[in-house]
Amino acid sequence: MHTVWKGAISFGLVHVPVKMFSATEDKDISMKYVHKRCGSPLSYVRKCPVCEEEVGWDEINKGYEYEKGKFVLFEKEELEQLSEQNNKNITILDFVDLTEIDPIYFQKTYYLSPDQAGANAYRLLLEAMRQSGKIGIAKIAIRSKSSMAAIRVIEECLAIETIFYPDEIRPVSQVPNLPENAVVNDKELTMARMLIDQLSSPFEPGKYTDDYRERLLDMISSKVAGEEVKIAPARQETNVVDLMAALQASIEAVKPIPTDPGITPKPRKTTRKTTAKEAVAKVSGEAPDTAAPKPKRRTAKAKKTDTIS
Repeated sequence: MHTVWKGAISFGLVHVPVKMFSATEDKDISMKYVHKRCGSPLSYVRKCPVCEEEVGWDEINKGYEYEKGKFVLFEKEELEQLSEQNNKNITILDFVDLTEIDPIYFQKTYYLSPDQAGANAYRLLLEAMRQSGKIGIAKIAIRSKSSMAAIRVIEECLAIETIFYPDEIRPVSQVPNLPENAVVNDKELTMARMLIDQLSSPFEPGKYTDDYRERLLDMISSKVAGEEVKIAPARQETNVVDLMAALQASIEAVKPIPTDPGITPKPRKTTRKTTAKEAVAKVSGEAPDTAAPKPKRRTAKAKKTDTIS
């Protein structure tokens, strides 16, 4: 892995030399803008609209627009001096519980490894944090940008996650159309909680995949091979109005309803089990598919196609 940053963690008078490595990677498929007529990739040109000429990097400064069309300019050295005191040190300010930090604050994760002769101090900090169950809140400057950060233990490694400053988090009060004093139906709430229980399981990140990226890679392979690409039409979602029926259909689609003393199942009028699709169609007023269903083996991972709108 490529070293992103070198410096040291300091807490109290303890100094831990570390190297920083990115813990995540962006797997988005990169594409270029191409001229449709001739198939040539387009290039971006830094051009001054006043001088009407291309501008090289050696002729560019950073500037802040304090009024419309008016800028104050900064040399590269001036900006570097602002972060010079902190850009090689991670200063732990406090130790807190991880549960006290809302996930909205987290930005990007990096791994930290001991540098030079810092293995003993590194291991000491790691083990002390593991036993205390605490994480460290620190300040760090990466690429001239100052940031807050959270230092925590991941397996046998120290990790640091940059986090937003409080004034960078927009308040919820700015979100429009949030319901106020909404009344929730008790029976619907009970069914919704049952559905959550049915869908609850331990977090296993390996079972989640980027379906869009996989489909795009398949399409790229097909186009490279000169094959004709056909895209299936999007599935039409059913506008379900009756929440109780939608919840019932969703639970049936996942697994058998567990015994609950607070809910008495309705007696079924037929010996054949009503499918989730038929229940939704009944509520929405659509005619259900009367074709004889193909026998399917139902499992705990039955297809979850019914949604609540």
